[in-house]
Amino acid sequence: MSKYFKVLFLFSFFYPISGFSQSSLNSFLKPSDTLNKLRLKTVVISETLIGATALIGLNQLWYADYPKSNFQTINDNNQWLQMDKMGHIFSSYHLVSFGANALKWSGANKKSQLLYGSTLGFAFLTTVEVFDGFSSEWGFSVGDVTANAGGTALFVSQELLWNEQRIVPKFSFHTTEYASARPNVLGKSLQEQVLKDYNGQTYWLSANLHSFFKKSKIPKWLNVAVGYGAEGMITGKDELVNTVFFSQKERTRQFYLSLDLDLTKIKTKSNTLKTLFSIFNSIKIPAPTLEIVHFNDVKGHLIYF
Repeated sequence: MSKYFKVLFLFSFFYPISGFSQSSLNSFLKPSDTLNKLRLKTVVISETLIGATALIGLNQLWYADYPKSNFQTINDNNQWLQMDKMGHIFSSYHLVSFGANALKWSGANKKSQLLYGSTLGFAFLTTVEVFDGFSSEWGFSVGDVTANAGGTALFVSQELLWNEQRIVPKFSFHTTEYASARPNVLGKSLQEQVLKDYNGQTYWLSANLHSFFKKSKIPKWLNVAVGYGAEGMITGKDELVNTVFFSQKERTRQFYLSLDLDLTKIKTKSNTLKTLFSIFNSIKIPAPTLEIVHFNDVKGHLIYF
C-alpha cells in the first residue's frame, strides 16, 4: 500500500507554491472562470509527465528487485483485515479529486472535470495493478481495483448528487509496538511506519454537518467522522500467529466516532491558503474520540490520532 501513498503525495503537490511573490502566487492559484487553454495544456502535460515519471519510478524502485512472471491474479480480500482496501479507497478518491480540481483550475467545465479527473486516478491505479500482475511477488488484485472504483465513485457521485463534497475520506496515524516485530514489513523509521504499519493507520469518512443542514447554525467547518482501524497484525494473513511476539494480543477491528474539521470551509480570500487547506484536508484532525472494539467494548480518547 505504501506505493500508493507515495504516488498520492506526488500528485498532491502539483501546484508550485514557491518562486512566486505572494500576490502573483495568489493570482496563479485562482481557478479560471472560463477555459484557459494555456492552463489546460499545462495540466495535461504536467499530469502526463508526473504520471509517466511515477510509473517509471515505481517500476525501478518497487518491482525491479523481483523477477517478472506471467500475468497472475490474487485474491487478497481477507488480508490485513481489509485495511489495505481502505487505503485504496482513500488514495483513489484523492487522486480523482486532484485531477478534477486541476481541471477546475484550468477553467474546464464540470463534465470534463468529472470525466477526465476520474479517469486520471482510476486509470493510473489500474496500471499499477497491472504491474503487480506481472510481478512474481504480487498479483493483479480484483479487490484492489474494486476499492479503487469505490473511491472514484465516492467523489463523482457526490458531485453529481450535491455538486460538492460533503463526505471526505481522511487518514490518521499513531505509532504501535508491532512495527518492532517486523520492521522490514511494517517499517523501520517513522516515515516508513506511516506508510506500512496498518496497525497504526485509521481511515475515516468525515461528513460536513452544515452541508446536510444548510439552514442550521452549525459552524460550516464542523465535521463528524466515523473511522475504521485494526491491530494485532504483523502479517497480512492469519497463519502467522501474533502471539509469537505479543501473547496478550489478537487481531481486532476498531470503529471510531469523532469530531473533525473541514479545512476547505474556513473562510479566506487567499488562494494560497485555499490550496493548502485542500491538500491537508485529507488528514483527520486529532480530536476527542469514541472507540468501539468488537462491538462490545467502548473506550474514550481525549485526543486520538
